[in-house]
Amino acid sequence: MPLFKPKYWIKNVLCIDREFLDEHGIDALILDLDNTLSMHGDPAAEEGIPEWLDRMRGENVPMVVVSNNTNRRVAPLARKLGLPFVANGAKPLTIGLSRARKYMGTDKSRTAVVGDQIFTDVMGGNLAGMPTILVEPFHAEKNIFFKIKRAAEGLVFRRDPDRMTKGK
Repeated sequence: MPLFKPKYWIKNVLCIDREFLDEHGIDALILDLDNTLSMHGDPAAEEGIPEWLDRMRGENVPMVVVSNNTNRRVAPLARKLGLPFVANGAKPLTIGLSRARKYMGTDKSRTAVVGDQIFTDVMGGNLAGMPTILVEPFHAEKNIFFKIKRAAEGLVFRRDPDRMTKGK
C-alpha cells in the first residue's frame, strides 16, 4: 500500500456501519477527532455523531480517539462522547495509534484508522500496518493553514468522487 493512499475513502464516519465493517474485515476503529467527529476546535460533535457512536457501541465495535491535538482540546469532547482517547498522538508516527490498538486488544490488520488527513491519519495508519479510511471533513475549513494542507494533499492523492469507496 502506498504511504499516502488510503485503503478506503468515504464521505464521513456516518457511512461506516456493520455491513461496511464486515465487508472489509474491520473489527475496531481508531478515530481522529478534528474534522472527523467534530470541526476543528469545536467543543461539540457534528450532528449525528453521538447516535452513530451509540450504534457502533451496540454492535460491540471497540473505538478509541487518537488526536494530535492537546489533552485540553481532546479530553472534554472525548469524555462527552464516552470514548477513550490518546491526546498528543504524534501522527504520522505510530506511537499513539499503537497505544490505542493495544488498549483495545485488537489485531492491527482488523483495526482501521479513520481520519480526514493524508499526512497524519492515512500515513500513520499505513506506517502502522493498519487499514486506513479517509473521510471528508463535514464542512470546508476556512483557515489558510488547512487550505494549504489540502492543496499539498492533492499532490499525492486525488480526491475524485468517482473513486470513493461505496458506503452507506
